[in-house]
Amino acid sequence: MTPEKTLFVRGATPVLLLAEAAVHDALPVVTAPDGAVPACDGWGIMARLTMCVVDGPGDAGVAIPSFDAAVVAEGRTTTGPDAMGAWCEDVDRAGGAIVLSLDRLPEVPDWADLLGSGTSRGGFLRSLG
Repeated sequence: MTPEKTLFVRGATPVLLLAEAAVHDALPVVTAPDGAVPACDGWGIMARLTMCVVDGPGDAGVAIPSFDAAVVAEGRTTTGPDAMGAWCEDVDRAGGAIVLSLDRLPEVPDWADLLGSGTSRGGFLRSLG
């Protein structure tokens, strides 16, 4: 998967948005209008400075070169090792990340729409290491 089809969002619970992901149909539909994103059983995430892996059951999974991927923090989008390193630290602190697979990346994430429309797939993935 190419970094251009991803968006890493920093926060107490970090988020990874995926567009046109090969795993889209394998992930469960997310319905969390109250913001409480369910765990995605059988899935995990490994966040590293140079590579992020979303691993699912069987052969389901994607690898994302993350070194120069876009990271959103406090409304600003940046790239580079400092930004990605901070996102990886967020994943470590949270014990995982919310991964949402979408048809296309939003210019500005509308969390109510992403979590309540029934068109996103994914959930909270526990950290694999």
